[in-house]
Amino acid sequence: MRNKLALILLMVFAISSISLAQNSKVSVPDIPGYYTLKGDFHMHTVFSDGHVWPTFRVNEAIRDDLDVISLTEHIDYEGFPDIIEKDYNKSYEIATKAAANKGLIIIRGVEISPRVAPYHHNALFLEDANVLPTEYMKSGKAQFVMKDSITHDQLMGPFLAVKKQNAFVSYNHPSWGWWDKKDTVLFTSFHQELLDLDILKGVEVVNSGNYNVIAHRIAMEHGLTMLCNTDEHYDNHPRYKDTHRPMTLVFAKEKTAEGVEEALFAKRTALYFGDYIVARQAEAEALFKSAVSVSVERKLRKSEPLLVVKFVNNSDIPFETRMKSEYDIEGYPLGKVKIAPHDTTQVILRAVWSYPQETKLDAIVENILVAPEESLQTEFLISTKGSHE
Repeated sequence: MRNKLALILLMVFAISSISLAQNSKVSVPDIPGYYTLKGDFHMHTVFSDGHVWPTFRVNEAIRDDLDVISLTEHIDYEGFPDIIEKDYNKSYEIATKAAANKGLIIIRGVEISPRVAPYHHNALFLEDANVLPTEYMKSGKAQFVMKDSITHDQLMGPFLAVKKQNAFVSYNHPSWGWWDKKDTVLFTSFHQELLDLDILKGVEVVNSGNYNVIAHRIAMEHGLTMLCNTDEHYDNHPRYKDTHRPMTLVFAKEKTAEGVEEALFAKRTALYFGDYIVARQAEAEALFKSAVSVSVERKLRKSEPLLVVKFVNNSDIPFETRMKSEYDIEGYPLGKVKIAPHDTTQVILRAVWSYPQETKLDAIVENILVAPEESLQTEFLISTKGSHE
């Protein structure tokens, strides 16, 4: 008989403890043609190996200013089998009810998590999570024990099942420590098979705030959508109390689950963790140019003509840049300019002598990665017509 009192106490703790953390606003701009939605697509609750109730995840996401989340329970593990009945749709159903009319989108998802190749993957936008087979498991009740002899078909079973539901499948945290000793090849023949079968669509490049350069290379080489998730099992507030939580920025045509789905399949994401952004060139440049506006003034200083360029950053993201101009950049050795969040940063160009009709500033944004070894490179072409003298 299940311990109902324990379950009630667990729910009370989960709901009440969220109030200990303060609400926070995360300011990231929309980009042309799209809404920027803040998401976390990898989290757990007591319905697998997490330690909070689904309503906690909803309140936590609202506190952290997210727009969309998915609770991705392990389909092969039950953390509290004597208390909670096995149902991998239940956390989604509870969260959806709790999020009603609160502006938070809930995506039905699960985690398929064998500890042999192809390792852990999330499947999002499911219709029914309970029909997925886990025939590679010997026991998943408060312990994770796989069968001694596992076939390829048993491992492939849940992936073929989610394909029938048109799920978005992403490879979670490649190079996780406890499997590296078994196989140092991280993109295996099994992953190639998933790719060839049009099942594998994404890869988690940032997990729990940790950037994975191997995963970034996998994303670029195989054309996969990049994701940044917390993989949280407890309350995330202590871990991220001095910063924002890691999040996937989704550039969606509409603020709906369907809009998120279309964007993920189209690879329109950016990863925001700490003070870093990871994105492909188009999304990276659009996000930077949407966050930072620029203007210029002609000025005289003791008869010396100057161009005063002002960068206004309307986001929470500090941008670490290296700028280059045909003129001298005053006061910033090597052109290293930090464009602080919600502030105006002034750059003075000297040795102008004769005012141009326009000027160009080349910029490398060092904390925006467009490839594992490459920062965003862009330029500002600024008209000086009509600026004051």
